[in-house]
Amino acid sequence: MRDSQADLAGHPDRQRWNARYGEGFGASFSPHPLAVRALSAALPDGPVAELASGLSGAALMAAAAGRRVTAVDIADTALDLLGQEAQRRGVRELITLVHADLAQWRPEPGRYALVLCTGYWDRAVFAAAVTGVAPGGLIAWEAFTQAARHARPGLCPQWCLAPGEPACLLPAGFEILDTSDLPGCGQGAKRAMLARRQLPCRPRSGLGAAPGPGPGQAAGRGPDGPRPAAAPDPLPCA
Repeated sequence: MRDSQADLAGHPDRQRWNARYGEGFGASFSPHPLAVRALSAALPDGPVAELASGLSGAALMAAAAGRRVTAVDIADTALDLLGQEAQRRGVRELITLVHADLAQWRPEPGRYALVLCTGYWDRAVFAAAVTGVAPGGLIAWEAFTQAARHARPGLCPQWCLAPGEPACLLPAGFEILDTSDLPGCGQGAKRAMLARRQLPCRPRSGLGAAPGPGPGQAAGRGPDGPRPAAAPDPLPCA
């Protein structure tokens, strides 16, 4: 199955990436290390979404494990090659190929056990992607940092993570499992992040809502002393 946005024929990013993935491009379909880590972690039931998927080994790996996958990319040449490889491996029916500009595409809220992106950065796209993570699910993201512009001066600043990003842009309700700066091996420094959307709190069976302060008891104190402070909000970006 393949979905496609209208009016992408003349999009400069489509033309640029289609040229890269054109005739003679050697596709390895190797899953990205961050994708391997995320797919090996504890995940709830549900599909996987990969943004800017390209020739995604991650989509193939997830489908081979029996998960449905939505692979989104602006390069229809890459999606065609991915679809052919998925057909060869017998997992084509599990992968939905979406030809779309990520600036316009939006995930279904709370649908995906894993939202993955390993080669693209845009703050608005990240904010939209976060909404697609299911309770208990993961978001895994890797992109160039601003330091990468020393090795690659042509990189647009808007394509590069600022200090603290993307972790500092997560809304409340996410737990950061790991964030790591990567040297880039001459291609430019990157940062990877793995975070989990927390499950909603449920009252203990039969107890209902937590009681308020008792007579003579100050708010914020339990019968045996102060209650633990609430978890702080994420730190602001630098």
